Amino acid sequence: MTQPETLKILLEAIAKGEISPDKALEQLKHLSFEPVEEFAKIDHHRQLRTGFPEVIWGPGKTPDQIAQIMIKMKERSPVVMATRIEPEIAEELEEKIPGLIYYPVARICTLKTGQIPLKSPGMISILTAGTADIPVAEEAAITGELCGFEVLRLWDVGVAGIHRLLSHRQLISQADVLIVVAGMEGALPSVVAGMADCPVIAVPTSIGYGVSFGGVAPLLTMLNSCATGIGVVNIDNGFGAAILAGQILRSAEKIAKKINPLQ
Repeated sequence: MTQPETLKILLEAIAKGEISPDKALEQLKHLSFEPVEEFAKIDHHRQLRTGFPEVIWGPGKTPDQIAQIMIKMKERSPVVMATRIEPEIAEELEEKIPGLIYYPVARICTLKTGQIPLKSPGMISILTAGTADIPVAEEAAITGELCGFEVLRLWDVGVAGIHRLLSHRQLISQADVLIVVAGMEGALPSVVAGMADCPVIAVPTSIGYGVSFGGVAPLLTMLNSCATGIGVVNIDNGFGAAILAGQILRSAEKIAKKINPLQ
């Protein structure tokens, strides 16, 4: 049975009173996807299910494939986003897609098709250990902003000069959720978690000398942290950290509404 046939049956059931609108909405969450030739199937209902639209992973796709997917998604998504787009690929995409916006540090391309509402009163605060960690942190920052969250950036406050971090103790103590990005030995999330009463999302980066094994050393440091309240995402995964931070803030908002339904 095709999607249009399934949708027609569902709408007829609503019209006959055989299914409630709420139950129909639950079914719709698992219904819609759209093929793009033979190489992709766009999950249009991911935002309905999870709160965030599907995002395009750039590497491994041709510029033409990325462009076709973005143009299709533009028709039904408030924001279209492609990650890990290198500058030369971005130049080709800009020729194919009017209105494309490119963030070169974050390596993110986006099409804004409508106003993005602020999804939560909370803020995502992002720290880096060093300047070399900024590209991964910017991937998290731009992702958070495109998903509708306010983002606070604090760069180059690693443990090698810990007084730089300590001078921002108030910022850390007031944070709603923290993303901490670090390479080398990856110690910064442990220090930050010892100062914060909110969730800390640690992001190891592939910055470091040979023995860091492309980010494995900071990853293991973060996984073995003696500080509590730390969750760790994969190496260089700023995007995943931002989505997790957003889900934490959205969950807090849902809980608050359950406690006070009139809020």
